[in-house]
Amino acid sequence: MEYYLTVLTLAGINLMVVLGLGLLTGFTGLFSFGHAGFMCIGAYTSAILTVTLKVPFVIALIAAGLVAGAVSLLLGRLTLKLKGDYFLIATLGFGESVRLIFDNIEPLGGARGFSGIAKNSNFVSVWIVCLIGIFFLVRLMNSRYGRNFTAIREEELASSTIGIDVFKTKLLSLFISAIYAGVGGSLYAHYMTFIKPSNFALIKSTEFTIMAIIGGLGSITGSVIGALLLTILPEVLRFIADWRMVIYGAAVVILIIVRPKGIAGGKEFKDFFFVVWIRRLFNKRLAKKDPGNGGKL
Repeated sequence: MEYYLTVLTLAGINLMVVLGLGLLTGFTGLFSFGHAGFMCIGAYTSAILTVTLKVPFVIALIAAGLVAGAVSLLLGRLTLKLKGDYFLIATLGFGESVRLIFDNIEPLGGARGFSGIAKNSNFVSVWIVCLIGIFFLVRLMNSRYGRNFTAIREEELASSTIGIDVFKTKLLSLFISAIYAGVGGSLYAHYMTFIKPSNFALIKSTEFTIMAIIGGLGSITGSVIGALLLTILPEVLRFIADWRMVIYGAAVVILIIVRPKGIAGGKEFKDFFFVVWIRRLFNKRLAKKDPGNGGKL
């Protein structure tokens, strides 16, 4: 039972980061390979606050997100005017720079890592934070800001002509996205109780991007599916040892070929066929019980 809870907890931590990445990539149209860097900043910020300064975990969790967000504002000021793949390359360089910086800060353990972190995260706390994150993201995407994000994704030039401040909107998306990654880093640090810079290498950012794409870009439901599936799948395949990652990679490739728009295909849970069918069936039964104005008096 403990093993399954561990896997689901790690899935929740990954989901927190993928939700943020989904906002930036799926809804705003900005691809990033730097989210492991934001996660790293959040993890170390939280660890320093709780271990060195004895700050309560909840405050450290919030601070981790805000510090990662503050760094994203600086990064965004420097890079968001870059077009096409140049922003992607800039975020890749940022992520690796963050890892190398923490690699060389000896007071924080350097490459050996930072230990002695209290285990303040668990299955319940991680998923409570995830549910709060999902709720906030749903509300955000149903607001004016959410519509601005998707407008920029669809047509940046047209968005600017109708009065949307493209740069500030992109910066807001990057800021919120980094907060999610920073919070994910804090949850990770306080679940594992030990962190090192190599935990947040480029491969980690790549994993998050694959989760977002496989789940389905432009869909919160897709982020949930992608994070859960690609965290659990390697564990399901663990019994085949040496062939595990080969089959995992093949499964990812097949999914991309079969579902190029991701599993969710840009849809949310409420738009899935079986959910729509159940809702229609339920509405028909309600209509029969309550004929309304058209029924007999």
